[in-house]
Amino acid sequence: MSRPIGIFDSGIGGLTVASAIKKALPGESIIYFGDTAHVPYGDKSKELIAHYAVRITDFLLQEKNCKAIVIACNTASAAAYEHLRDQHRGSIPVINVIDPMIEEVIATDAVKHVGIIATKTTIGSGVYQEKFSRRKPGLKFSAMATPLLAQMIEEGFYNNSISEAVLGEYLGDDMLKDIDGLVLACTHYPLIKKEIDAYYQGKVKIFDSAEVVAKKLRAILEKENLLNTSQAGEDHFFVSDYTKSFEEATRIFFQKVVKLERSGIWDDTTTSM
Repeated sequence: MSRPIGIFDSGIGGLTVASAIKKALPGESIIYFGDTAHVPYGDKSKELIAHYAVRITDFLLQEKNCKAIVIACNTASAAAYEHLRDQHRGSIPVINVIDPMIEEVIATDAVKHVGIIATKTTIGSGVYQEKFSRRKPGLKFSAMATPLLAQMIEEGFYNNSISEAVLGEYLGDDMLKDIDGLVLACTHYPLIKKEIDAYYQGKVKIFDSAEVVAKKLRAILEKENLLNTSQAGEDHFFVSDYTKSFEEATRIFFQKVVKLERSGIWDDTTTSM
């Protein structure tokens, strides 16, 4: 089926998921929405995030005719996935980034104590803690909010001395002592995965959602006969507010000049940038 896949996040973090999806599903076209007008989601209420997620999903389905929705954001997945799943049950698949990650971690028997780092809203929702407790009671976990990381990455401060110092403060916390696995429970965090791996000197297994979600999406599209077997159509990238850092990040991920389009879903106008 040649209809595109809709992917959204608050900003550049979801590009890690979008890039992995393009590599795993080269025949698919994507419509990506970065809600840069409201980034970061991590310090906003669950109700407000759910409002944003519903409006963006309506845009992707009604205006862009997407055949599947990927919530490429842990915070939005925690706040809005169940509502979106129930609202669109029987019509289109809605994939979040949390459940595929849970499945990946619990299937890794070598990991006995997993750390979870994420935004305040994701950690505060308790979604990872509840799912690990229910699905693998013997797994020890430690969940810690790392609120500076997403905004730091969004502003382009990663893979440098600033990010190294901030990461050192977070990862050196006693809460993460003695972990043998670490869940990057924010789609921004794969951008600093190499730094995190270097901090642990390769001794801690790092779980990031991008490849896991891409694999899960492929399985769902195949099962529901939605996989596109012909040539991929054109990809489109929408933002709710133009930022130079988003444009640069998009070009890095997709290795080409990407035309950003400003979607005025909050003001009922759409303008190309």
